[in-house]
Amino acid sequence: MNADSQTDYKTVRGLTRGLTLLNLLNRLSGGASVSVLADLSGLHRTTVRRLLETLQGEGYVRRSTSDDSFRLTLKVRQLSEGFCDEHWISALAAPLLGGLLREVSWPTDISTPDVDAMVVRETTHRFSRLSFHRAMVGRRLPLLQTASGLTWLAFSPENERRQIIELLASRPEEEYQLAREPLRLEEILQRARHKGYGENYQRWEREEKIASIAVPVRSEQQVIGCLNLVYIAKAMTITQAAEKYLPALQRVAGQLEQGIEAQQIYAGR
Repeated sequence: MNADSQTDYKTVRGLTRGLTLLNLLNRLSGGASVSVLADLSGLHRTTVRRLLETLQGEGYVRRSTSDDSFRLTLKVRQLSEGFCDEHWISALAAPLLGGLLREVSWPTDISTPDVDAMVVRETTHRFSRLSFHRAMVGRRLPLLQTASGLTWLAFSPENERRQIIELLASRPEEEYQLAREPLRLEEILQRARHKGYGENYQRWEREEKIASIAVPVRSEQQVIGCLNLVYIAKAMTITQAAEKYLPALQRVAGQLEQGIEAQQIYAGR
C-alpha cells in the first residue's frame, strides 16, 4: 500500500486533537484557557478539558493556579524544539511566587522579554488582597516605564541592549522619549546595576498609582527574565520597599535560577 496516499489504519482522533492543543499552546506563549482553546480548535469545551487533563496527567501541560490557564511544561522539549524557556520558567515560578506572597503580601510577577516589552508569565495578582488587578498573565509591560523593563535593560548584554534602545528611540510616541535621552537612560541603568534592582515610581503612564522594584533572573550568565514586586506608591518610597522586600525578591530569584539549572541538567542541555 502506498503510504503517501493512504494509511494502514484509521486516524486516532483523540491523538490528533491532543496534538492540535499542544500546537496551539506552543503558539500562545502566555498560555490559554479552555474556552480560548475551544474557540481556536473548533472542539467542544468538554472535549478540550478532557484532553488537557490527560496531557496534564502525562506531564506535558500544567494548569496555572493564577488564572486557570493551561501551559506547556519542560517535558514538551522531548517532542519539539518549539518549546520556549519562558514556558517552564513560569512553571517553576508558580510555587515560589505562592510562598513569596505569604511573606510579602504585595503581588509579584515573573516576566520575560519579548522584543520591545516584558511579558508577564506568572503572577500572584489574582491572590493578593493588596492588588487591584487580576488578569495579568500575558500583559505586556513597557521597557522604559516599568521596573521589570528597566531591570532587563540594565542587566542584559550591551549589544542586545543597544539594539533594543535604538528600536525604541526610532518610535515617535512619548512613552519612548527616554530612549532618545541616552545619558539620562544610562544613568538610570547604571543605578539599577549598582543597587542590584530596577525601580519604577509612578513612571508608567497607564499605571500612575503604582510603584515597583524588580530583580533579574539569570540562566547561564544571561538575564532571561525579571521578578518584580508591585505596590501602591503612596504606601512607601522605593528605598523603603527595597529595604523591606529586596532580600526576599533576591532569595526567590536565586531559588528560581537553581531550579532552572536543575531542569537544564535534567533535559541534557
